[in-house]
Amino acid sequence: MATFHCRSAFISDVHLGTPDCKAGYLLDFLRRLRCEKLYLVGDIIDMEALAHRTWWHPDHGAVLAEVLDMARRGVDVIYIPGNHDAPLRGLAGQSFGGVRIELDAVHEGADGRRYHVSHGDEFDPEQLGRTWIVQLGEVMHRFICWTNRRVHAMRRRLELPYLPLSIIVKSHIGKALAYIRAYEKRVADDARERGFDGHICGHIHFGHVLEMDGVLYLNDGDWVEHCTALIEDAMGTMELLHWSEQPAALGRASRELVLPSPASALALAPLARRRRDLAELRPAA
Repeated sequence: MATFHCRSAFISDVHLGTPDCKAGYLLDFLRRLRCEKLYLVGDIIDMEALAHRTWWHPDHGAVLAEVLDMARRGVDVIYIPGNHDAPLRGLAGQSFGGVRIELDAVHEGADGRRYHVSHGDEFDPEQLGRTWIVQLGEVMHRFICWTNRRVHAMRRRLELPYLPLSIIVKSHIGKALAYIRAYEKRVADDARERGFDGHICGHIHFGHVLEMDGVLYLNDGDWVEHCTALIEDAMGTMELLHWSEQPAALGRASRELVLPSPASALALAPLARRRRDLAELRPAA
């Protein structure tokens, strides 16, 4: 099994304990990953969903076991709880199986840039609620996820690559896009005011690499709909990866150049390239 190397990796919004979680893809990503630091940027275990319905797939347990194994191998693993695993926030400052729990973090890149890292739910406007799904309604969101699961199952039977259907839906709903853009601006403005070079978050299930007036907004996406992670290479370059049968790079930000990830890239990436050796995606650190 080919491995790929990077300095740091950031994942969030896995939602273990829900049928929508694409744990198989995440497990493949983690088993191939060789990094110095792994940030779990919230909503890893969906305690909110588990409180209403007990559901657990063996792959979900395997994901947790792989994370703990990485910590045992010396990877610095930092868990920043989100709104769906908020009870863990009360354990901030403690360590379990080598995994440190923190409310947020400051990540210093290999190139010296400093990033504030948090789940991102603190940037939700109070009058709008938790996420973009308020714009669509809870019922519509559940329907999209239900449809996404069935489309995914059908495409697997046909041996077709994973297609993140929900990103196509989001990209064509004006209110959802307006909410996402406003959220991105609030996050970037906060980073600028705090004197950071950028902010790394998750929460809204919309992976993005974007420069806004000199500040980097880096959203690592999710493993419910889009299967994305943010990675940092040995030179400090940040890259957003889609990971399924056909891994694809969606956006990249170095000191010299920012290649943003347009909304269409996330939807079309699985169709745009055949699976290649992982070394072509990310050279060894």
